[in-house]
Amino acid sequence: MEFNNSNAVITGGASGLGGATADLIIKNGGHVTIIDIQNELGINKAEELGPNCNYINIDITDENLVSDNFSDIVNKTGPINLVINCAGIGSPSKVLNKEGTCPLSLFSKIINVNLIGTFNTLKAAANVMQHNEDKNNESRGVIINTASIAAYDGQIGQAAYSASKGGIVGMTLPIARELARQRIRVNTIAPGLFETPLLAGLPEEAKKSLIESTLHPHRLGQPKEYAALVKHIFENEMLNGETIRLDGSLRMAPK
Repeated sequence: MEFNNSNAVITGGASGLGGATADLIIKNGGHVTIIDIQNELGINKAEELGPNCNYINIDITDENLVSDNFSDIVNKTGPINLVINCAGIGSPSKVLNKEGTCPLSLFSKIINVNLIGTFNTLKAAANVMQHNEDKNNESRGVIINTASIAAYDGQIGQAAYSASKGGIVGMTLPIARELARQRIRVNTIAPGLFETPLLAGLPEEAKKSLIESTLHPHRLGQPKEYAALVKHIFENEMLNGETIRLDGSLRMAPK
């Protein structure tokens, strides 16, 4: 599969990892539809990337809305052959804290957006990809999810975030096995510490501590490095059912 022939949908594509991936796809001659709830950022990103980029403001946890919009995207832009799930949230909260306990509503919200939202987009993608033309025994489509090294090395206060990302890792192989019959590949990237809006929201002291914990390279990851891995996964037909850590050998400390 050639990246310049990609017709991609990127959730969370208005900024961060998704935004960098949209940049790379457009640069290589592909087409992108960004799905995001950050309306101003989404509009600006689509204008920046030009006529080969569309933007849709929808909630990825809405089953009917996501399904309907995927059908609309196919009708407007042609067959979708790449979907990248980058949308996600993460608010730290200890199980036992100064206010009492972690609110169940917060735990549920993070699971709903990160895990259920990813599954919702994935199944809508698979539903339209299964009808793509079968060319030269190539994949009909590629779905790439975004987990986190927190799925393996979750820190104190990350119970909800780690659970949501661990769920994404856990569903990657069984879904890849199932969708093999339709020639749809499913992989997951588990980034380490990257320069994203999610990390930017942390207190400065916490950010410094995280940067100090990196090994080699001794810095935060750059979103373009995530995008480069998306390109490789898309082009490499043997990559399927895999979760790839992209973390510079980092293993997170308890806190």
